[in-house]
Parts: sequence; C-alpha cells; structure tokens
Amino acid sequence: MVNLGEVMMILELHRQGLKVSSIARQLGVDRKTVRKYIARGLEPPAYGPRPPQQKGTDLFLPYLRERLAAFPGLTAVRLWRELRERTAPGLSHRFRRARESRL
Repeated sequence: MVNLGEVMMILELHRQGLKVSSIARQLGVDRKTVRKYIARGLEPPAYGPRPPQQKGTDLFLPYLRERLAAFPGLTAVRLWRELRERTAPGLSHRFRRARESRL
C-alpha cells in the first residue's frame, strides 16, 4: 500500500509523461500498483466497516452466565478452572477480560 504522498508523486510523474515502468522503478513499487493508482486517480479509499469477529470466549458465555446466575460470588479463576476442565486450554487472558467486561 502506498501513502498519499506516493500517490501524488505517481500522478504527477504520469502527468509529466513518464512511463509506468519508469515511475515504478523510481518509487520502488510494482508496475501494477502504479497502473492502479493512475486509473483510480485521487478518489478516497473505499474502506468499509469491518465485520464483527467472534471472540474466543463467545462460545462459553451462556454457560458462564448460567454459572454466575446460580453462584454470583464465583471468581474468574474458579470459572476458568471449570472451563479448562471442560475444554481445550488457551483462553486464560481472554477469559478474564470477558468476565470483567461482559458478564
């Protein structure tokens, strides 16, 4: 990905009549990249919102909520031990954050 200054340089060199290969060589980018930015011009990038990603702890939220409803005094460490016995390891740091923020 090139920054705005490089895009401006690509467009300026193209306006001056340099060939795509020369621009690419001078800026150290691929010819296809130069062609892309010449064709695109100065339009703003079309970034959209990212789709929400599932967190590693989302699968366990129903179980955790159930356990906390039955026993509100359970600590994150105790809940983690229960989950570790039921599932594969690897969620300890994410689990504590989920316990503090979403439950």
